[in-house]
Amino acid sequence: MASEQSTRRSADMELGRFLHARRTQTSPDQVGLTVGTGLRRTPGLRREELATLAGISIDYYVRLERGKETRPSPSVLDALARALHLDDAEHQHLRELAARAARYAPESAPPPSRTVRPHLKLVLETMRPNPAYVISRSMDLLAWNPGGLALYAGLADWPATRRNLARYLFLHPTARTLFPDWAYQVRGCVARLRAVAGTDPDAPDLTSLVGELLLKSPDFAKLWERYDVVGRKKIQKTFDHPQVGTLTLSGQSMHLEGTPGQRLSVYTAEPDTSDHDAMLLLDMTAPQHAGRSGTRAEQHGATE
Repeated sequence: MASEQSTRRSADMELGRFLHARRTQTSPDQVGLTVGTGLRRTPGLRREELATLAGISIDYYVRLERGKETRPSPSVLDALARALHLDDAEHQHLRELAARAARYAPESAPPPSRTVRPHLKLVLETMRPNPAYVISRSMDLLAWNPGGLALYAGLADWPATRRNLARYLFLHPTARTLFPDWAYQVRGCVARLRAVAGTDPDAPDLTSLVGELLLKSPDFAKLWERYDVVGRKKIQKTFDHPQVGTLTLSGQSMHLEGTPGQRLSVYTAEPDTSDHDAMLLLDMTAPQHAGRSGTRAEQHGATE
């Protein structure tokens, strides 16, 4: 019973955390409010300002933000979204948080499978020389072709079970030099994790990763506190790769049928370009197995 109540409380609080984060990051100027020249102690909007803009009572809004009100009507959610100038993805996330708090069931959903089906590993191989890999919802690298692993310079040095793109971005010393726009990349990474964790905050695959990064990376902790849920993803990504030089690749990611939470990502380059030549070189020079033991699991991905 105590565990159920604790989990229910976390569902209630997630809605409040999101509203608080968006409120404190929305300036009066953004919503057309005129403020005096005096010092404002509250970053962003005050609770009463947001409540007024949304047409709800300050007491009701305070209960929402503190997790004491868990059944806001759709009209209240829409009014808050308009007042905070949420975009479509943020508005949808707000609805999902409210729905989870309202209908919360103590039975947690089973964790997503980490097993990559054999035919998908064959698909990765046929995509060569294009770097490609399969990742989980928490950004664990589950399977890859040689270029897909080598693209993230130094990631192969980690054990297969530690290979996670979020962990790499924040904790691997090579990541900051690999990406010229590292700050942009990590904002999108945290936003994607935040969006997933917001609707399943107690999932072990997410809580263990987030806990580790909060402890080890001040940069991650600052971005996590912002509660952004929309990652602005570029179609093209530039890598300053220590083995093959600078290359700019177009990326595409897609959800896989029959494996909830898994995504296939692949990078491409236009033929007869320096980027394509660098991609070919990466595939040719990448180790054909992920570890010295050369086991089949290490060659093609980690399954647990």
